[in-house]
Amino acid sequence: MITFDQILQRVKEILAHHTDRLETIGPLLINRDLNGRVRLIVSEDARKDEAAIMGLARALSEALEVHAFPPEQLVLFEADIEAVLYGAPSFTLEEFPTVRVVDRLATENDWTAISPVSPGVPRIVFFSIKGGVGRSTALAATAWALAQTGKRVLVLDLDLESPGISSALLPEERRPTFGITDWLVEDLVNNGDAVFEDLIATSTLSHDGDIFVVPAHGREPGEYIAKLGRAWMAKSKAGGGRESWSKRLSRLIDALEKRLAPNLILIDSRAGIDEVAASCITGLGAGLVLLFAIDGDQTWSGYRILLQHWNRAGKAVEIRERLQLVGAMIPDDETRANYFDGLRERAWDLFVDNLYDEIPAGESSAERFSFDESNESAPHHPWSIRWNRGFAALRSLHGRLQQVDETEIVAVFGPLIDGVNSTITPPGSDS
Repeated sequence: MITFDQILQRVKEILAHHTDRLETIGPLLINRDLNGRVRLIVSEDARKDEAAIMGLARALSEALEVHAFPPEQLVLFEADIEAVLYGAPSFTLEEFPTVRVVDRLATENDWTAISPVSPGVPRIVFFSIKGGVGRSTALAATAWALAQTGKRVLVLDLDLESPGISSALLPEERRPTFGITDWLVEDLVNNGDAVFEDLIATSTLSHDGDIFVVPAHGREPGEYIAKLGRAWMAKSKAGGGRESWSKRLSRLIDALEKRLAPNLILIDSRAGIDEVAASCITGLGAGLVLLFAIDGDQTWSGYRILLQHWNRAGKAVEIRERLQLVGAMIPDDETRANYFDGLRERAWDLFVDNLYDEIPAGESSAERFSFDESNESAPHHPWSIRWNRGFAALRSLHGRLQQVDETEIVAVFGPLIDGVNSTITPPGSDS
């Protein structure tokens, strides 16, 4: 019996016995369809080697059992291989440079399509593999602290299925008429401009700077569930083709950046490994992705799945310099030091296994993307947030922030605020 997880290993074993055929076939796609069944896609030019291709097809069909089509149905000849790849997650199969794996998914979730860092102001994503770790509270406190120093901060609530950051920064009466979900739905019918100006509210918590908030929904959610079911849709283009919801969202953020001229953009992502989080982390041009973690098996298991996926797809090198671990809810008692050390150790193990370069004997680590466990500038070294009773289980974070002073914020969130501020403050600056 073979299961889905064994497909690629079986494919590599078969290809290793057919390397001579790979040289004559040319570009080869291993296409995994929605049901997890494999077909081979090759160029029409490869028909001259059809005998070799069918030999490979028979071997794959036998090895993959129910996860492959019968040999006579397993091969597709296509005139344009690049067109087949368009819009689908794909990656080069390890050890076989002419072979790519293409995944057909039920959603547009693509953790491997990593957009370049936005050329505009810094975009920072607050992400956690699981909820309940104080991610949104930390984002609100960070926005508050940066606005105190004169920064213009744009906050986007992209936790659309569990919205909340806007209520932390806005009293109900200041919530705008519309939200991100409204814009995504209206944009499908080219009506986004009609709601654009009414997406934005300014927080009363701003002092020397500004906190602009774009919530998931407006003052009256209306038919929110019906809208949410359409928000993820790709948009048909007038000249043909489709614009993914991730690219539509990028277009909105670009327009907000132009309209508000912020110093930075803070994005509250949905927790977990889903298409919203994929878009926030890989599709919006974020230069910094904060990985919130508590020291528990669920945290490390979830992050290991994600990092291994990037590693397997050959994308780890594209994303690793944007990642930074945040130690959430660090105990504020005598166990603090031991807890922090344990969190850092497990984070280092995870990063060494999946993100950091191996250091050959005799070579300096300075020439590689690799860090010692104790290196405080390393992405695995947690920016710590202390657990604080005053910020735990609040009914109104907005009310709490109205009463808080800078000393308390720094005591709880200081390393996080300093880290975020370093992305916008030039070295040597006094601000």
